[in-house]
Amino acid sequence: MLAIRKVRHKVAKSPVHLPLAWYRHRGLRPADVFVASYPRSGNTWLRFMLYEILVGESSSFKNVHQLVPDIGQQDRALPVLGKEGRLIKTHEPYRPEYTKAIYLVRDARDVALSEFAYQKALGVVPDDFELFLQRFLRGEVNPFGSWVSHVNSWMRAKDEHRCEVLLVRYDQMRRDAENSLAGMMNFLGITVQRQVIQRAIANNSVEKMRDKEKANPQKASARGRFIREGSVGGWSHAFTPAQAQLVQQYTGTVLNRLGYPAMST
Repeated sequence: MLAIRKVRHKVAKSPVHLPLAWYRHRGLRPADVFVASYPRSGNTWLRFMLYEILVGESSSFKNVHQLVPDIGQQDRALPVLGKEGRLIKTHEPYRPEYTKAIYLVRDARDVALSEFAYQKALGVVPDDFELFLQRFLRGEVNPFGSWVSHVNSWMRAKDEHRCEVLLVRYDQMRRDAENSLAGMMNFLGITVQRQVIQRAIANNSVEKMRDKEKANPQKASARGRFIREGSVGGWSHAFTPAQAQLVQQYTGTVLNRLGYPAMST
């Protein structure tokens, strides 16, 4: 299984990804809405809560993956929005096919830590965070480019009105999930009682998400956890000053625009 995971990881980062991405974007509908983010930014947690709010059932890895699926599997997605619209997850940078999206953004420094831990659990990277961080900043650790280029692609689409984008910061959602989700419901044009939102939040705490992972183990579960701490600002305790400065060099302009502190939380 480890060898298979490594092969899949290499293929995903190769030029083969581009035609595969085109193929996965077939069959979209004008009313589809995307739950978009760079990997390891909280997309899974958000989709679990959205599923419970919109479908009215307890979420699990199985039913969320089936009904609020990754791009490419939208043929099985449940129409939960007006005009037969579906919610579809994507980690792709902005593409012209996307006309409306919730874009979840997380501090690049916390993303780097989470992605490193996840890829270590998959067995596809060595235990060398210094090297990984450099590759992360250059956009070499996954098929979706660098964090900066990814965020900029979505922000440009929003600024230029090519896509209706609701930008949501992960740390703000962690601090106030109820109002963050209420804002998303307004963006989607859906009226929901606050009790429904509160119940979805309570049902998807970190502890309960881990219980759900135990019931339906994910790729990283054999050697670690797919659901990790979901921490905010953990980088400030884990990075050396030199690492923090390096990330600032690559991402500082975008972090500043998003309102993230430069060198400490």
